[in-house]
Amino acid sequence: MYSMGPQSGKLLSDEETIERFKKGNEWGLLTSIDIRGCDPEKISDGEYIRKFSVDLCDHIDMKRYGEPIVVRFGADPRVQGYSLAQLIETSLISGHFAEDTNRAFIDVFSCKEYPPQAVAEYCKKYFGGSEVEYSISFRT
Repeated sequence: MYSMGPQSGKLLSDEETIERFKKGNEWGLLTSIDIRGCDPEKISDGEYIRKFSVDLCDHIDMKRYGEPIVVRFGADPRVQGYSLAQLIETSLISGHFAEDTNRAFIDVFSCKEYPPQAVAEYCKKYFGGSEVEYSISFRT
């Protein structure tokens, strides 16, 4: 596995990532996205999160496998919020939305290529975030 992110090394551009994915015969691509300063109304609305799952899949041309699972839980206020799981034909999109800190943590894993930076920016905008950080890992 090879990882890149703000703490571990220079991120590739979307074009470089997709080129490496295709030419390197990578098995999968994982993008982990951390969003700060999210709109509290958006991250605490289960229907909005469900719509996000559908819209993101359409945006990156991933075929959903079933409906998104969106559940709110967490006894500890520090981690309380909604969690998302959306199966896609090429793997999984998941997320957790921390209401106490107005943060979102989203992972996109697929054996089909997609543009990680564009996905991170799309997620930031969707949830009204003020900052986004992401990292990518190639799964071999």
